[in-house]
Amino acid sequence: MPGPWVIDATDRDFEASVIERSKQVPVVVDFWAPWCGPCRTLGPLLEKLADEHAGAFVLAKVNVDENPGLAQAFGVQSIPMVLALDNAEVVQHFVGALPESQLRQFLATILPSQADHLVEEGTSARTVGEAAEAEAKFRAALALEPRHGGALVGLASVLADAGRDADALALLDRVDPGPHRARADQLAAEIRVRQASAADVEALAREAEARPDDLEARFRLAQAYAASARHEEALRTYLAIVARDRTFRDDGARKAMVDLFALLGSDHPLTDRFRSELGKVLFR
Repeated sequence: MPGPWVIDATDRDFEASVIERSKQVPVVVDFWAPWCGPCRTLGPLLEKLADEHAGAFVLAKVNVDENPGLAQAFGVQSIPMVLALDNAEVVQHFVGALPESQLRQFLATILPSQADHLVEEGTSARTVGEAAEAEAKFRAALALEPRHGGALVGLASVLADAGRDADALALLDRVDPGPHRARADQLAAEIRVRQASAADVEALAREAEARPDDLEARFRLAQAYAASARHEEALRTYLAIVARDRTFRDDGARKAMVDLFALLGSDHPLTDRFRSELGKVLFR
């Protein structure tokens, strides 16, 4: 008999048994029917591998005759059809009966690697303040997968916590486009904003007011605003510099605004507002 990681999914319970469960563990969905010859070959192989992995993934079997709604929702036109869901999204699929060797390759693309496990352990260690242990785990993951985005971001976080900003930024530059790139951009922005002088804001404001044509004074003021988390004032000041002279500090004001956008997040009202304002200045 199949283990508890092999389940029957239906139109009625698919949301809970598959979609929600895939947020904790990958779920492989096998669309099949009793009359389908290839299904009788593929099904037992999938069950065997589910038992072998003992919970590393869940196998959800969907009888298309009994659950036509699911078959229609996923566009099933030929069976067997297999989908892999991770975090509520379809990440892999195939149609037809594959041999065991190819099924193992398929699973290898969706199951956590040894590097993934090390990153998870490193993240847990950092959460409880065990910085040395976290660094060791992230470095071990990178020894296995040098471009592992989670390991690069994790190690950069540890180094940034220790004030090793240059090393952290170098790691973040290596993160490829994908699920970890947004966090890498945000962390890089946090580091660069923190590096800005947190000088006496009021004194810098008086200086900038007294010398309205001094862009360097305004830039220092914007940095101080950013370092003090006065983001709206920082963005407004940077924007004024861009409007006056985009080439100042090698386009530094625009780059600083982009860093703040990354820090605040794309859905923040200030990001939306000042990104639009920046576009008007740049393309007027």
